[in-house]
Amino acid sequence: MRLSVTPLAVLGLTLLLTACGAPPEPVEPPPVPGYEGVQDGDYFIEPVPPQLLDAAKQRTEVDYAAGDEPGSVVVDPYARRLYYVLEGGRAIRYAVGVGREGSTFRGTGTVGRKAEWPGWTPTANMIRRQPDVYGPYAGGIPGGLESPLGPRALYLYRGSRDTYFRIHGTVDPRSIGRASSAGCIRLFNQDIIDLYNRVEPGARVKVRTAEESQLHEGLFIDDEDGDILPAPPGYVPPDPAADPLAAAAAPPPAAG
Repeated sequence: MRLSVTPLAVLGLTLLLTACGAPPEPVEPPPVPGYEGVQDGDYFIEPVPPQLLDAAKQRTEVDYAAGDEPGSVVVDPYARRLYYVLEGGRAIRYAVGVGREGSTFRGTGTVGRKAEWPGWTPTANMIRRQPDVYGPYAGGIPGGLESPLGPRALYLYRGSRDTYFRIHGTVDPRSIGRASSAGCIRLFNQDIIDLYNRVEPGARVKVRTAEESQLHEGLFIDDEDGDILPAPPGYVPPDPAADPLAAAAAPPPAAG
């Protein structure tokens, strides 16, 4: 007996096979403008995942009334922001992550040198403090995608003396906006390239104190995930004299 297949049956079979097939591939959101992947010499810098780039973490030009001279860099480790000061009361604002070495310097210095794709060597203090972590890298890591300094670094000097304070890129974009156990001041790799192209050797760099940060930015604290946010009304910070970054790192008060 010969069976006939109607067009309706064919349609039903097609729908059934489609329903039983593999689920569609998830659609990745497009990169945020300014944070796309970029080929930089021999290395490809991956785009920053859009979920890490809320408005507060995106590079942006803002009003700036703190009075620092144009061409200078101002680092606020408490609000985890960095400013490149422009003419006319404006500045480029960048989000930063702050490591242990970045939390110990205050005051001013100058950009003693700049480097593209810098290598990294842990300091003697880092090796002494955590030999199991840093000892294996005592010989240094060459510049490239594995270097903790990322694609660019600015080296802060006082006179002719290297302070070992660095402004640099990162191998961990999730760390931007957070406090870390190591490192100095890190930016998204796309941001450190942008900053590097703006800053001239010899530029003044100022690192704010806790008091200066609260004066110009207000008080910030970490949320339960380690990201920074403005402190709620009535919040009383810990004594900054006991821990210079305690005000920034203390958890918010419990609700109610």
